[in-house]
Amino acid sequence: MTLLEDLEFRGLISQMTDEEGIKELLSSPTTLYTGFDPTADSLHIGHLLPILVLRRFQEAGHHAIGLVGGATGMIGDPSGRSTERSLNTSDIVEEFANRIKGQLSRFLPLDGENPVTIANNLDWTKDLTIIDFLRDIGKHFPISYMLAKDSVDSRLQNGISFTEFSYMLLQSFDFLKLYENEGCRLQVGGSDQWGNITAGMELIRRVGHDQKAFGITVPLVTKSDGQKFGKTAGGAVWLDADKTTPYEFYQFWFNVDDLDVIKFLKYFTFLTPDEINALQQEVETAPEKRVAQRRLAEEMTVLVHGAEALEQSERITKALFSGEIKSLKAEDIADAFKGMPRFTLGEATNLVDILVEAKISPSKRQAREDVTNGAIYINGDREQELTKEITKQDAIGDFTIIRRGKKKYFVLEHA
Repeated sequence: MTLLEDLEFRGLISQMTDEEGIKELLSSPTTLYTGFDPTADSLHIGHLLPILVLRRFQEAGHHAIGLVGGATGMIGDPSGRSTERSLNTSDIVEEFANRIKGQLSRFLPLDGENPVTIANNLDWTKDLTIIDFLRDIGKHFPISYMLAKDSVDSRLQNGISFTEFSYMLLQSFDFLKLYENEGCRLQVGGSDQWGNITAGMELIRRVGHDQKAFGITVPLVTKSDGQKFGKTAGGAVWLDADKTTPYEFYQFWFNVDDLDVIKFLKYFTFLTPDEINALQQEVETAPEKRVAQRRLAEEMTVLVHGAEALEQSERITKALFSGEIKSLKAEDIADAFKGMPRFTLGEATNLVDILVEAKISPSKRQAREDVTNGAIYINGDREQELTKEITKQDAIGDFTIIRRGKKKYFVLEHA
Protein backbone atom coordinates (compact mmCIF):
# COMPACT_ATOMS: atom_id res chain seq x y z
CA MET A 1 0.00 0.00 0.00
CA THR A 2 1.04 3.58 -0.61
CA LEU A 3 0.66 6.01 2.28
CA LEU A 4 -2.55 7.44 0.82
CA GLU A 5 -3.95 3.95 0.25
CA ASP A 6 -3.21 3.07 3.87
CA LEU A 7 -4.87 6.27 5.07
CA GLU A 8 -7.91 5.47 2.89
CA PHE A 9 -8.08 1.91 4.28
CA ARG A 10 -8.08 3.31 7.79
CA GLY A 11 -10.75 5.91 7.01
CA LEU A 12 -8.34 8.68 7.93
CA ILE A 13 -9.04 11.02 5.01
CA SER A 14 -12.06 13.27 5.25
CA GLN A 15 -11.16 15.84 2.59
CA MET A 16 -8.30 16.58 0.18
CA THR A 17 -7.83 19.79 -1.73
CA ASP A 18 -6.35 18.15 -4.85
CA GLU A 19 -6.01 14.37 -4.80
CA GLU A 20 -3.86 14.05 -7.92
CA GLY A 21 -1.65 16.94 -6.84
CA ILE A 22 -1.21 15.40 -3.40
CA LYS A 23 -0.31 12.02 -4.91
CA GLU A 24 2.37 13.71 -6.98
CA LEU A 25 3.59 15.72 -3.95
CA LEU A 26 3.92 12.57 -1.85
CA SER A 27 5.79 10.66 -4.56
CA SER A 28 8.96 12.11 -3.02
CA PRO A 29 9.70 13.29 0.55
CA THR A 30 7.79 16.44 1.40
CA THR A 31 7.19 18.62 4.48
CA LEU A 32 3.82 18.86 6.23
CA TYR A 33 2.50 20.22 9.50
CA THR A 34 -0.38 20.04 11.98
CA GLY A 35 -1.12 22.64 14.63
CA PHE A 36 -2.12 22.12 18.27
CA ASP A 37 -3.38 25.04 20.33
CA PRO A 38 -2.52 25.00 24.06
CA THR A 39 -6.05 25.46 25.44
CA ALA A 40 -5.38 23.11 28.39
CA ASP A 41 -2.38 21.72 30.25
CA SER A 42 -2.66 18.39 28.46
CA LEU A 43 -3.76 16.98 25.15
CA HIS A 44 -6.62 14.46 25.20
CA ILE A 45 -7.33 11.42 23.04
CA GLY A 46 -9.20 13.54 20.51
CA HIS A 47 -5.80 15.04 19.61
CA LEU A 48 -4.26 11.60 19.06
CA LEU A 49 -5.70 11.15 15.58
CA PRO A 50 -3.87 14.06 13.89
CA ILE A 51 -0.75 13.30 15.95
CA LEU A 52 -0.67 9.72 14.73
CA VAL A 53 -1.43 10.78 11.16
CA LEU A 54 1.67 13.01 11.35
CA ARG A 55 3.61 10.00 12.61
CA ARG A 56 2.37 7.88 9.68
CA PHE A 57 3.70 10.52 7.28
CA GLN A 58 7.01 10.63 9.20
CA GLU A 59 7.38 6.85 9.09
CA ALA A 60 6.71 6.99 5.34
CA GLY A 61 9.76 9.24 4.92
CA HIS A 62 8.18 12.71 4.97
CA HIS A 63 9.27 15.56 7.23
CA ALA A 64 6.57 16.26 9.82
CA ILE A 65 6.23 19.45 11.86
CA GLY A 66 4.15 19.56 15.02
CA LEU A 67 3.21 23.20 15.54
CA VAL A 68 2.35 24.38 19.05
CA GLY A 69 0.10 27.44 18.98
CA GLY A 70 1.77 29.69 21.51
CA ALA A 71 0.30 32.66 19.60
CA THR A 72 -2.98 31.26 18.25
CA GLY A 73 -3.67 29.74 21.67
CA MET A 74 -4.03 33.28 23.01
CA ILE A 75 -6.73 34.10 20.44
CA GLY A 76 -9.03 31.09 20.29
CA ASP A 77 -10.20 29.11 17.28
CA PRO A 78 -13.93 29.55 16.54
CA SER A 79 -14.03 26.30 14.52
CA GLY A 80 -16.51 23.78 15.86
CA ARG A 81 -17.71 26.07 18.64
CA SER A 82 -20.99 27.92 19.16
CA THR A 83 -19.67 30.34 21.78
CA GLU A 84 -16.57 32.45 22.42
CA ARG A 85 -13.63 30.85 24.20
CA SER A 86 -12.39 32.17 27.53
CA LEU A 87 -8.98 33.75 27.01
CA ASN A 88 -6.02 32.63 29.12
CA THR A 89 -3.15 34.86 30.22
CA SER A 90 0.14 34.75 28.33
CA ASP A 91 1.85 33.00 31.28
CA ILE A 92 -0.76 30.22 31.32
CA VAL A 93 -0.62 29.80 27.53
CA GLU A 94 3.18 29.56 27.72
CA GLU A 95 2.95 26.92 30.46
CA PHE A 96 0.36 24.94 28.48
CA ALA A 97 2.47 25.25 25.30
CA ASN A 98 5.54 23.81 27.04
CA ARG A 99 3.52 20.89 28.39
CA ILE A 100 2.03 20.13 24.98
CA LYS A 101 5.44 20.36 23.33
CA GLY A 102 6.61 17.68 25.76
CA GLN A 103 3.61 15.49 25.02
CA LEU A 104 4.04 15.77 21.25
CA SER A 105 7.68 14.70 21.58
CA ARG A 106 6.49 11.42 23.15
CA PHE A 107 4.66 10.43 19.98
CA LEU A 108 6.69 12.17 17.27
CA PRO A 109 10.36 11.05 17.25
CA LEU A 110 12.74 13.99 17.57
CA ASP A 111 15.87 12.02 16.66
CA GLY A 112 16.96 9.35 14.23
CA GLU A 113 17.24 9.54 10.45
CA ASN A 114 14.03 11.52 9.94
CA PRO A 115 13.33 13.55 13.09
CA VAL A 116 10.09 15.45 13.58
CA THR A 117 10.31 19.21 14.19
CA ILE A 118 8.34 20.79 17.04
CA ALA A 119 7.75 24.49 16.35
CA ASN A 120 5.89 27.33 18.10
CA ASN A 121 4.07 30.02 16.12
CA LEU A 122 4.88 32.56 18.81
CA ASP A 123 8.39 32.63 17.33
CA TRP A 124 7.22 34.50 14.21
CA THR A 125 4.39 36.54 15.73
CA LYS A 126 5.81 37.92 19.01
CA ASP A 127 7.69 40.78 17.29
CA LEU A 128 5.08 41.40 14.59
CA THR A 129 3.27 44.75 14.80
CA ILE A 130 -0.46 45.03 14.16
CA ILE A 131 0.21 47.57 11.37
CA ASP A 132 2.60 45.22 9.56
CA PHE A 133 0.22 42.29 9.98
CA LEU A 134 -2.78 44.19 8.60
CA ARG A 135 -0.77 45.65 5.69
CA ASP A 136 1.07 42.48 4.70
CA ILE A 137 -1.47 39.76 5.56
CA GLY A 138 -4.89 41.31 6.15
CA LYS A 139 -5.01 42.92 2.71
CA HIS A 140 -5.16 39.45 1.12
CA PHE A 141 -8.42 38.49 2.87
CA PRO A 142 -11.66 39.92 1.42
CA ILE A 143 -14.36 40.10 4.11
CA SER A 144 -16.79 38.25 1.84
CA TYR A 145 -14.26 35.38 1.58
CA MET A 146 -13.94 35.12 5.36
CA LEU A 147 -17.70 35.33 5.97
CA ALA A 148 -18.26 32.40 3.62
CA LYS A 149 -16.14 30.06 5.78
CA ASP A 150 -18.19 27.67 7.94
CA SER A 151 -16.17 28.47 11.07
CA VAL A 152 -17.29 32.12 10.77
CA ASP A 153 -20.70 31.75 9.13
CA SER A 154 -21.92 29.32 11.81
CA ARG A 155 -21.08 31.86 14.49
CA LEU A 156 -22.68 34.98 13.02
CA GLN A 157 -26.05 34.48 14.67
CA ASN A 158 -24.62 33.80 18.14
CA GLY A 159 -21.94 36.45 17.69
CA ILE A 160 -18.23 36.32 17.01
CA SER A 161 -15.66 38.84 18.24
CA PHE A 162 -13.04 40.40 15.99
CA THR A 163 -10.50 38.45 18.06
CA GLU A 164 -11.82 35.05 16.98
CA PHE A 165 -12.73 36.40 13.53
CA SER A 166 -9.02 37.12 13.03
CA TYR A 167 -7.96 33.56 13.93
CA MET A 168 -8.18 32.48 10.30
CA LEU A 169 -5.57 35.09 9.35
CA LEU A 170 -3.17 33.89 12.03
CA GLN A 171 -3.44 30.22 11.06
CA SER A 172 -3.02 31.17 7.40
CA PHE A 173 0.07 33.15 8.38
CA ASP A 174 1.46 30.02 10.05
CA PHE A 175 1.09 28.07 6.80
CA LEU A 176 2.78 30.88 4.87
CA LYS A 177 5.74 31.10 7.30
CA LEU A 178 6.26 27.33 7.33
CA TYR A 179 6.00 27.30 3.53
CA GLU A 180 8.65 30.02 3.23
CA ASN A 181 10.94 28.89 6.06
CA GLU A 182 10.63 25.09 5.93
CA GLY A 183 9.35 24.37 2.42
CA CYS A 184 6.11 23.06 3.96
CA ARG A 185 3.50 22.50 1.25
CA LEU A 186 0.93 20.37 3.07
CA GLN A 187 -1.22 21.04 6.14
CA VAL A 188 -3.13 18.27 7.90
CA GLY A 189 -5.88 18.94 10.44
CA GLY A 190 -9.28 17.90 11.72
CA SER A 191 -12.21 18.31 9.35
CA ASP A 192 -13.30 21.39 11.30
CA GLN A 193 -10.07 23.03 10.11
CA TRP A 194 -10.94 22.87 6.40
CA GLY A 195 -11.73 26.58 6.16
CA ASN A 196 -8.52 27.61 7.93
CA ILE A 197 -6.41 25.24 5.82
CA THR A 198 -7.82 26.45 2.49
CA ALA A 199 -7.44 30.06 3.64
CA GLY A 200 -3.74 29.41 4.24
CA MET A 201 -3.39 27.90 0.79
CA GLU A 202 -5.09 30.96 -0.71
CA LEU A 203 -2.75 33.30 1.19
CA ILE A 204 0.30 31.44 -0.17
CA ARG A 205 -1.12 31.86 -3.70
CA ARG A 206 -2.03 35.53 -3.25
CA VAL A 207 1.41 36.40 -1.88
CA GLY A 208 2.77 35.18 -5.19
CA HIS A 209 4.42 31.83 -4.55
CA ASP A 210 4.54 29.55 -7.58
CA GLN A 211 4.53 26.13 -5.93
CA LYS A 212 1.04 25.06 -4.90
CA ALA A 213 0.16 24.22 -1.30
CA PHE A 214 -2.23 21.43 -0.29
CA GLY A 215 -4.51 20.37 2.54
CA ILE A 216 -5.83 17.11 3.99
CA THR A 217 -8.34 16.79 6.81
CA VAL A 218 -8.91 13.78 9.04
CA PRO A 219 -12.38 12.96 10.36
CA LEU A 220 -13.57 14.22 13.72
CA VAL A 221 -13.95 11.04 15.75
CA THR A 222 -17.43 10.09 16.84
CA LYS A 223 -18.91 6.90 18.25
CA SER A 224 -21.46 4.77 16.42
CA ASP A 225 -24.29 6.55 18.24
CA GLY A 226 -23.07 9.91 16.95
CA GLN A 227 -21.74 11.11 20.31
CA LYS A 228 -18.43 12.91 20.57
CA PHE A 229 -15.53 10.54 21.14
CA GLY A 230 -13.13 10.84 24.06
CA LYS A 231 -15.52 11.78 26.86
CA THR A 232 -16.49 9.77 29.92
CA ALA A 233 -18.72 10.51 32.89
CA GLY A 234 -15.64 12.01 34.53
CA GLY A 235 -14.82 14.27 31.58
CA ALA A 236 -12.17 14.09 28.87
CA VAL A 237 -9.75 11.18 28.57
CA TRP A 238 -6.39 12.92 28.90
CA LEU A 239 -2.92 11.84 27.78
CA ASP A 240 -1.48 13.03 31.11
CA ALA A 241 -1.33 10.13 33.59
CA ASP A 242 -2.02 12.53 36.48
CA LYS A 243 -5.33 13.54 34.89
CA THR A 244 -6.42 10.14 33.55
CA THR A 245 -4.64 7.21 35.19
CA PRO A 246 -3.24 4.42 32.97
CA TYR A 247 -5.86 2.05 34.41
CA GLU A 248 -8.70 4.46 33.54
CA PHE A 249 -7.13 4.90 30.11
CA TYR A 250 -6.91 1.13 29.58
CA GLN A 251 -10.53 0.65 30.69
CA PHE A 252 -11.76 3.37 28.35
CA TRP A 253 -10.42 1.49 25.33
CA PHE A 254 -11.37 -1.95 26.67
CA ASN A 255 -15.00 -0.81 27.02
CA VAL A 256 -15.32 0.46 23.43
CA ASP A 257 -18.50 -0.77 21.75
CA ASP A 258 -18.32 -3.66 19.27
CA LEU A 259 -19.63 -1.27 16.60
CA ASP A 260 -16.65 1.07 17.10
CA VAL A 261 -13.69 -1.14 17.93
CA ILE A 262 -12.53 -1.98 14.39
CA LYS A 263 -12.80 1.65 13.31
CA PHE A 264 -10.67 2.71 16.28
CA LEU A 265 -8.12 -0.05 15.63
CA LYS A 266 -7.76 1.38 12.11
CA TYR A 267 -7.62 4.98 13.34
CA PHE A 268 -5.31 4.72 16.32
CA THR A 269 -3.07 1.68 16.00
CA PHE A 270 -0.28 0.70 13.65
CA LEU A 271 -1.56 -2.87 13.23
CA THR A 272 -1.44 -4.16 9.66
CA PRO A 273 -4.61 -4.59 7.58
CA ASP A 274 -4.30 -8.38 7.96
CA GLU A 275 -4.14 -8.09 11.75
CA ILE A 276 -7.14 -5.75 11.81
CA ASN A 277 -9.16 -8.00 9.49
CA ALA A 278 -8.43 -10.97 11.77
CA LEU A 279 -9.68 -9.00 14.76
CA GLN A 280 -12.80 -8.07 12.82
CA GLN A 281 -13.48 -11.78 12.41
CA GLU A 282 -13.19 -12.16 16.21
CA VAL A 283 -15.77 -9.41 16.73
CA GLU A 284 -18.16 -11.08 14.29
CA THR A 285 -17.77 -14.65 15.56
CA ALA A 286 -17.03 -14.27 19.30
CA PRO A 287 -17.82 -10.71 20.45
CA GLU A 288 -18.23 -11.85 24.07
CA LYS A 289 -14.46 -12.57 24.26
CA ARG A 290 -13.67 -8.89 23.53
CA VAL A 291 -10.42 -9.90 21.82
CA ALA A 292 -10.40 -6.78 19.64
CA GLN A 293 -11.10 -4.47 22.58
CA ARG A 294 -8.31 -6.04 24.61
CA ARG A 295 -5.86 -5.60 21.74
CA LEU A 296 -6.97 -1.98 21.28
CA ALA A 297 -6.53 -1.29 25.01
CA GLU A 298 -3.08 -2.92 24.98
CA GLU A 299 -1.86 -1.01 21.93
CA MET A 300 -3.10 2.36 23.15
CA THR A 301 -1.89 1.98 26.74
CA VAL A 302 1.62 1.04 25.60
CA LEU A 303 1.64 3.87 23.06
CA VAL A 304 0.63 6.56 25.55
CA HIS A 305 1.90 5.28 28.91
CA GLY A 306 4.40 2.49 28.22
CA ALA A 307 4.73 -1.24 28.85
CA GLU A 308 4.90 -0.96 32.67
CA ALA A 309 1.63 0.98 32.74
CA LEU A 310 -0.01 -1.73 30.64
CA GLU A 311 1.25 -4.40 33.03
CA GLN A 312 -0.18 -2.47 35.99
CA SER A 313 -3.51 -1.90 34.23
CA GLU A 314 -3.86 -5.59 33.38
CA ARG A 315 -2.91 -6.55 36.95
CA ILE A 316 -5.61 -4.25 38.34
CA THR A 317 -8.18 -5.49 35.84
CA LYS A 318 -7.48 -9.13 36.71
CA ALA A 319 -7.60 -8.46 40.46
CA LEU A 320 -10.93 -6.63 40.27
CA PHE A 321 -12.44 -9.29 38.03
CA SER A 322 -11.37 -12.11 40.35
CA GLY A 323 -11.94 -10.19 43.58
CA GLU A 324 -8.31 -10.69 44.62
CA ILE A 325 -7.86 -7.15 45.93
CA LYS A 326 -5.04 -8.22 48.24
CA SER A 327 -2.85 -8.96 45.23
CA LEU A 328 -2.74 -5.24 44.42
CA LYS A 329 -0.11 -2.78 45.55
CA ALA A 330 -0.97 0.47 47.30
CA GLU A 331 -0.26 2.48 44.13
CA ASP A 332 -2.53 0.12 42.20
CA ILE A 333 -5.32 0.86 44.66
CA ALA A 334 -4.88 4.60 44.18
CA ASP A 335 -5.13 4.21 40.39
CA ALA A 336 -7.88 1.60 40.29
CA PHE A 337 -10.24 3.42 42.62
CA LYS A 338 -9.64 6.99 41.56
CA GLY A 339 -13.03 8.68 41.48
CA MET A 340 -14.68 6.00 43.63
CA PRO A 341 -16.57 7.07 46.77
CA ARG A 342 -14.10 7.65 49.62
CA PHE A 343 -14.50 7.79 53.37
CA THR A 344 -11.83 8.76 55.88
CA LEU A 345 -11.95 6.49 58.90
CA GLY A 346 -12.47 8.29 62.17
CA GLU A 347 -13.37 6.94 65.59
CA ALA A 348 -15.79 4.31 64.29
CA THR A 349 -14.07 0.99 63.71
CA ASN A 350 -17.00 -1.43 63.86
CA LEU A 351 -17.91 -2.65 60.40
CA VAL A 352 -21.65 -2.01 60.76
CA ASP A 353 -21.08 1.55 62.01
CA ILE A 354 -18.65 2.26 59.17
CA LEU A 355 -21.09 0.94 56.57
CA VAL A 356 -23.66 3.47 57.78
CA GLU A 357 -21.30 6.43 58.29
CA ALA A 358 -19.68 5.92 54.88
CA LYS A 359 -23.17 5.63 53.33
CA ILE A 360 -22.34 2.19 51.98
CA SER A 361 -25.54 0.89 53.56
CA PRO A 362 -28.51 3.22 54.15
CA SER A 363 -29.22 2.15 57.76
CA LYS A 364 -27.92 0.00 60.59
CA ARG A 365 -30.62 -2.57 59.97
CA GLN A 366 -29.66 -2.80 56.28
CA ALA A 367 -25.95 -2.83 57.18
CA ARG A 368 -26.47 -5.82 59.50
CA GLU A 369 -28.46 -7.62 56.81
CA ASP A 370 -25.76 -6.89 54.23
CA VAL A 371 -23.09 -8.37 56.48
CA THR A 372 -25.01 -11.48 57.57
CA ASN A 373 -26.24 -12.13 54.01
CA GLY A 374 -22.66 -12.13 52.70
CA ALA A 375 -22.98 -8.98 50.57
CA ILE A 376 -19.97 -7.22 52.16
CA TYR A 377 -16.36 -7.86 51.15
CA ILE A 378 -13.21 -6.37 52.72
CA ASN A 379 -10.27 -6.28 50.32
CA GLY A 380 -11.95 -9.03 48.30
CA ASP A 381 -12.75 -11.33 51.25
CA ARG A 382 -16.37 -11.87 52.32
CA GLU A 383 -17.01 -10.65 55.85
CA GLN A 384 -20.07 -11.91 57.78
CA GLU A 385 -19.08 -11.07 61.36
CA LEU A 386 -21.17 -8.21 62.80
CA THR A 387 -18.49 -7.61 65.43
CA LYS A 388 -15.70 -7.12 62.86
CA GLU A 389 -13.44 -4.15 63.66
CA ILE A 390 -11.62 -2.45 60.80
CA THR A 391 -8.11 -1.39 61.72
CA LYS A 392 -4.89 -0.35 60.02
CA GLN A 393 -3.99 -4.04 59.83
CA ASP A 394 -6.73 -4.46 57.22
CA ALA A 395 -5.24 -1.74 55.01
CA ILE A 396 -3.31 -2.04 51.78
CA GLY A 397 -1.08 0.98 52.20
CA ASP A 398 -3.53 3.58 53.49
CA PHE A 399 -6.64 2.02 51.96
CA THR A 400 -9.20 -0.61 52.79
CA ILE A 401 -11.58 -1.54 49.98
CA ILE A 402 -15.19 -2.37 50.82
CA ARG A 403 -17.37 -4.01 48.21
CA ARG A 404 -21.15 -4.22 48.57
CA GLY A 405 -22.73 -6.73 46.22
CA LYS A 406 -21.02 -7.53 42.94
CA LYS A 407 -19.78 -4.18 41.68
CA LYS A 408 -20.20 -1.36 44.22
CA TYR A 409 -16.76 -0.45 45.55
CA PHE A 410 -15.95 2.03 48.31
CA VAL A 411 -12.56 3.24 49.48
CA LEU A 412 -11.87 3.62 53.20
CA GLU A 413 -8.87 5.83 53.78
CA HIS A 414 -6.96 5.39 57.03
CA ALA A 415 -6.04 8.78 58.51
